[in-house]
Amino acid sequence: MTTKEMEVVKNLDVEKYMGRWYEIASFPSRNQPKDGVNTRATYTLNQDGTVHVLNETWSGGKRGSIEGTAYKVDPKSDEAKLKVKFYIPPFLPIIPIVGDYWVLYIDDDYQYALIGQPSKKYLWILCRQPHLDEEIYNQLVEKAKEVGYDVSKLHKTPQADPPPDGEDAPKDTKGIWWIKSILGK
Repeated sequence: MTTKEMEVVKNLDVEKYMGRWYEIASFPSRNQPKDGVNTRATYTLNQDGTVHVLNETWSGGKRGSIEGTAYKVDPKSDEAKLKVKFYIPPFLPIIPIVGDYWVLYIDDDYQYALIGQPSKKYLWILCRQPHLDEEIYNQLVEKAKEVGYDVSKLHKTPQADPPPDGEDAPKDTKGIWWIKSILGK
């Protein structure tokens, strides 16, 4: 099977992209707890044109989070190729970790998106709501498959309905979820 060349969205409306996105499915990441649920990302435009990133997940009833910054790889390009920088561990930010964040597909209303990166080690299906229509989900999976992703690695993220309110949840103030993820738990 031949795969199409990986293309990214052109002329992404960054302001329209801001806000909360729920993780519908992803390739498991060692930087997230294996038992993570209700995973979501909230993007806020900074005055300098970069994007503040807040990633949250719940593990063991506690909310873990990490904050970072996203920025365009080439500010002059119309392609939605971004870099995201986080400092780890989140409770003692020392080491910068930078990753690719390519918007591979987004619907016209900015309600669901397919996010990947050139190495194809990571893939995310995001939605503005905690649940995505199965037909749309399958279409996004097919788009990922067409550009060479091994979609058998996709793991659906459990989402509560309604989603938890981050402010009311007990916080993982020690970063235990992050340590557990390093240990592969």
